[in-house]
Amino acid sequence: MAGPELIAIGSYFDWDIAAMQAAYTVHAVDSPEALTALPEARRRAVRAIAFKGHAPLGAAQMDLLPGLGMIANYGVGFDAIDVAAARARGIRVSNTPNVLNDDVADLAVAMLLAQSRRLIEGSDWVRSGAWPKQGELPLNRKASGRRAGIVGLGRIGREIADRLAAFKMEIHYHSRTPKDTPAGWTYHADPVSLARAVDDLFVALVGGAETTGYVSREVIEALGPDGVIVNISRGSTIDEAALLDALESGAIRGAGLDVFHNEPNIDPRFLKLDNVVLQPHQGSGTIETRKAMGELQRANLAAFFAEEALVTPVT
Repeated sequence: MAGPELIAIGSYFDWDIAAMQAAYTVHAVDSPEALTALPEARRRAVRAIAFKGHAPLGAAQMDLLPGLGMIANYGVGFDAIDVAAARARGIRVSNTPNVLNDDVADLAVAMLLAQSRRLIEGSDWVRSGAWPKQGELPLNRKASGRRAGIVGLGRIGREIADRLAAFKMEIHYHSRTPKDTPAGWTYHADPVSLARAVDDLFVALVGGAETTGYVSREVIEALGPDGVIVNISRGSTIDEAALLDALESGAIRGAGLDVFHNEPNIDPRFLKLDNVVLQPHQGSGTIETRKAMGELQRANLAAFFAEEALVTPVT
């Protein structure tokens, strides 16, 4: 179907491409850098981008599209988009919050359970034939009843905290300001104080320059040798070198990580560790949620072309 010109950046599922093609004239490219290969006439005709991925989308790419008025991001995190550059050019930006909260929070708790109860090792113990030959898996650690700290009590952080409360955990959190929380939850004004007070530390920050290295070496050291770090935010939010040092030395007990610096080409030091659960940035990776994310992205695009208020605006 012919319709407004739309550039789709990134690797989309067939159901997303079909839905976009039903409403727009879609030009698909793999990355922002690929925009330069599009004919100038096509670039001039484009008014909106459907953006999916983590490659930087900045001023230089925006300037290739002089008629651009909208960037609809697929995902809640929009740190790959230079929002200041977009704002300066009058370009609207949207994202897809809320629809992925449950999946990401579920995975955060699952990684803590997998790390503490050695679920991956247990599966390997059975599959390898070690169980009848060597007997029981060595004892692991209890997950419920510990003290949990949430760095960033936004939408996803709150969902994580609510789940951990059901595991009889004592809830502590750090955010820019105190939140309206259930009685007994403890606010900490800085992440070092938070880490010092808890057993398990969950990182649920937004990405971007303001949070780069937020979970610093000092924070990691404050957690202590029985501590576990779970990160479902961005790899940039943690001092990764300090985290690797702590995991290798036993300064903390373990970690569950869904995000990394330079992913998917992660630091090979992680691959040698047996005290970390590694996941391939799949926090929102269920069929149901990915379909909902695409639908919300397209709802924002439809609102833009209809000159209506965006459903979930960033700017």
